[in-house]
Amino acid sequence: MTDSNERRADPVARSVLSEQVKDRILQWILEGELAPGSRIIETRVARELGVSQAPVREALRDLTTLGVVEMKPYRGASVRKPSKSDLVEAMEVRGELEALAARQAANRISEKQIDELRTLIKEMHEMAEAGDTHGHALKNTAFHTLVVRAAANKTLMRIWSMLEPYARTYVTAMVPGTDLVWLGDRHKAILDALVDGDPDRAAETMRLHAREAEKLVLAMDEAAFGDATEQVATTVDR
Repeated sequence: MTDSNERRADPVARSVLSEQVKDRILQWILEGELAPGSRIIETRVARELGVSQAPVREALRDLTTLGVVEMKPYRGASVRKPSKSDLVEAMEVRGELEALAARQAANRISEKQIDELRTLIKEMHEMAEAGDTHGHALKNTAFHTLVVRAAANKTLMRIWSMLEPYARTYVTAMVPGTDLVWLGDRHKAILDALVDGDPDRAAETMRLHAREAEKLVLAMDEAAFGDATEQVATTVDR
C-alpha cells in the first residue's frame, strides 16, 4: 500500500507547479508579451516552461476566475480584453490598495529600496526621451511593485497582484499622445513622501496618482477603446 505522505505528494507538487505557471503567464501579460486578445496555447506554454499540460490547464482556470483570461469553445484560452468600466473599477481599487501600501511603506522602506525607486524614475525619464513606451511601462510597473513590496504586507501584495494585469499593463499604451516624461515625473512626489517618512502624504499622493491614471482612461472614446487595447505590446501567439 502507498504511504499516505506519498499519496499526497503528487497533488501538492502539481498545485505548487500550477501556481508557478500562473505567475509566469501573469508576468507575460504584465510585460506585454501577451497583449489583450492574444491566444494562450496550452501545448506551447507547457513546452516552453518544460511542464505537462495539466498545471498549465489549472493555471488558466485560475486566471479565468480572476478575469484575466477568458475561455471560449473551440478557441481555447486568450488574454481577456478589458472594457473601459473594467479598467476604471480595477484602477479605483488598485489606487486604494497602493495608498495603503504607500502609507505602510513610509515607515518600513529601506535606503536600498529608496535608491532603487530613484533609479527607476531616472530610467523612466530615459525611456520617455527615447520614445520607448513599452520600456517606460515596465519601469512604471517596477516602481509600483517596489512600493507595494516595501509595505511588507503579504496579504496586500497578493490582492494587489490580482489587479495588476488590468490596472497597469493596458493603460500606458492605450492613450495615444500621452506625455511619457510627465507620466514618469508624476512618481517623484510619491518618492519624496516616502523619503520624508510621511505616511499620510504618501498615501494621499499615491491616491491622487491613481486618479490621474483613471482620468486618462475616462477621457478615451468608447468606440476606439477596443482598438486601443491592441497597442499595449506586440502580440505573441503562444
